[in-house]
Amino acid sequence: MTDATNGFPLEGAAAPRTSTSRMIADALRSAIVEGKLAPNAPLRQDAIARHFSVSAIPVREALRQLASEGWAKIEVNKGASVASLSADEAREIYEIRSALESLALGLAIPNHTSATLREVSTLAAAAKRERDPSLYVARNEAFHMSLYAPAGRPQLLEMLAALHRRGERYLRLKFGFPEYKGESDSEHAEILAAVKRGDVPTAQKLVAAHLLGTGELIYRFLTERAALPSAPTSAPPAAAATAKPRAASSRSRSRTADEASS
Repeated sequence: MTDATNGFPLEGAAAPRTSTSRMIADALRSAIVEGKLAPNAPLRQDAIARHFSVSAIPVREALRQLASEGWAKIEVNKGASVASLSADEAREIYEIRSALESLALGLAIPNHTSATLREVSTLAAAAKRERDPSLYVARNEAFHMSLYAPAGRPQLLEMLAALHRRGERYLRLKFGFPEYKGESDSEHAEILAAVKRGDVPTAQKLVAAHLLGTGELIYRFLTERAALPSAPTSAPPAAAATAKPRAASSRSRSRTADEASS
């Protein structure tokens, strides 16, 4: 029997090429998020390997990682490609976030301090000022995660971070609806105000409505875009105008949440 204090049972086994494959996966993920690699674009293993001056092995591992995260799809005899934007996936991501973030917020509120609330306020202000889509995604995630950090639930926070990454491409669609960002920022302010009051039920209802509303907006936009003869890659002004009435205010969403829970 191997003595655990003298040696590891897999001593001598080849170490996985995590650093190289992770670097490639991160670069491809960034290109997808930034729109440099469009939905359904091929991810040619040989071309990627030449670009990074590596063998096919870490590229294959990177593509498998992206596929497991939902960024890519791998088909037999067809190879890998960028995953398409899915209305159903977008809505489901926000439905799951709604449930989990409501839970996390309820756990976090009793543990917030004046220092943590100042940090959340600073991050909310930074998100409100941000106009660059790439930076806004990061600011938005930082705001949300800072709300839940005091919950002291590392596995829950890890799940939420993964969902934020999975939804990055969809969140960017928000910038196709200029009027919606202002509404979203206002909802952030309402959530923060409830957290500062220590009003757990109201804060939970507000964050749930905020996320469900975002998911519904993106779902309807992607559904309508898919029905067009030639679907554009981003929301045109006409589509934004059409979607505007469906971006319900947080107060109306709260009423909806109240009705659903009654």
